[in-house]
Amino acid sequence: MSSAAARLTVLHIGDPVQWNHDQYAQFSSDFTVIRPSAAERQRPEFMKALRERRWGAFHAIFRPFWNTGGEMGRWDEDMIPWIPETCRVFASAGAGFDWADVDLLGERGIIYCNSAAASSESVADFTLFLILSVFRNLQWCTTASLSPPSFTDCHTKSAALSHNPRGHTLGIIGLGNIGFHIASKAHAAFGMRILYHDILQKPPSVESEVDAEFVASLDEMLGRSDCVVLATPASPDGRKLMTGERVGKMKMGSRFINIARGSLVSTAALADALESRRLVGVGLDVHEEEPNVDPRLVGRRNVTLTAHNAGGTLETHIGFESLSMKNITSVLQGKGPLTPVNMQFLKSSDRTAKSDTEFHPQE
Repeated sequence: MSSAAARLTVLHIGDPVQWNHDQYAQFSSDFTVIRPSAAERQRPEFMKALRERRWGAFHAIFRPFWNTGGEMGRWDEDMIPWIPETCRVFASAGAGFDWADVDLLGERGIIYCNSAAASSESVADFTLFLILSVFRNLQWCTTASLSPPSFTDCHTKSAALSHNPRGHTLGIIGLGNIGFHIASKAHAAFGMRILYHDILQKPPSVESEVDAEFVASLDEMLGRSDCVVLATPASPDGRKLMTGERVGKMKMGSRFINIARGSLVSTAALADALESRRLVGVGLDVHEEEPNVDPRLVGRRNVTLTAHNAGGTLETHIGFESLSMKNITSVLQGKGPLTPVNMQFLKSSDRTAKSDTEFHPQE
């Protein structure tokens, strides 16, 4: 790296790196890394520090772990204008980015990179569990052995209400990197037919890998699917995608799984649909009001509720940390981002060349 690049500064928010120590040592050698204290990361003090230019004209923001580094709250219209104009990239652990206004960051010429690609394997594997759970009533089966009466009840009654996923239609909302991994695994392991809805249709070469059919109308896909998986990012304006009206478009006797963002789904609508038997199974890893879970869904034998665990593996966290550093290094070296999510909001003059390994913005 050139001496000019070596003078570039990275603002490291959150805890120290935990796994990729050799990579971080090189990262720290290539750039000047500043890590604000925990007290400085509280919103009032953090805003004050930005206004004062306490950390100088930094060029990148690095958040290596999703559990820390967010103490300052949402990066919004109150905070983003105070980011130095020298800043070119914001790279963060995690797949979601609803905690940052990526549209406004893009308008400021700042590329936001998430780390969804590092969690794709973990999330897709977890989704297979949820698919099995909603088809085979695993919530019922795995808790029934706690007492002899419930054991007997499940043993004698669950079979007539359970189905093999094979031959059923899986509809995926958002065929980004994670959505594609889900489609690939479900198609290969379960022999499911794949439908998908997204902003843009994928190339035929991608669709052919999983025999996927693009459905331009979301309502149409919902009406044709035996099970729907939500795998798209949160809406920038906070709107729900699965409202009561939208859930009402789903096929009678179908199933719904959310491994994306809880804010996208009305859990009241899901509860209503379960009571009307429009839905016969629900699997939620993310929830509308985390960490609170909708009480109308708790205790139902055809509802599987997990605690935002889909991406929760050591391999994912190692990958989050590493990919965030790789994104910053690539951008600051002039090679372009690896996993950007907001390039469409940058002015054409601000866009850097994208690398060959870039993933779809919907990841």
